[in-house]
Amino acid sequence: MARRRKLNWQLEAQQDRKEIFQYWNKKNKSKEYSKRLNQLFRTKTEALKDFPYNGHTTNLENVRVLVIEKYLIVYEIFEQEVLISRIWDGRRNPEILKIK
Repeated sequence: MARRRKLNWQLEAQQDRKEIFQYWNKKNKSKEYSKRLNQLFRTKTEALKDFPYNGHTTNLENVRVLVIEKYLIVYEIFEQEVLISRIWDGRRNPEILKIK
């Protein structure tokens, strides 16, 4: 059986998540959508501990993307860790996304 990995979030990913929630709270004048989105992010990323290869491959070695609604969760797989590096709105220009 595969070994369970640790899940860690880089500061950039934490900031991305915070900005996404702030945007939706302001736009909707409510925290309900942000709460639902946060639960989705949490559930899907927690699953990466056991199933790190669930995401789509990229042109970068060991870097994958998990799609959650309009958002792309960019993460890197290490032997004992899954590191979430960014959360990206899939409608934005991907060429300006800095991963490494």
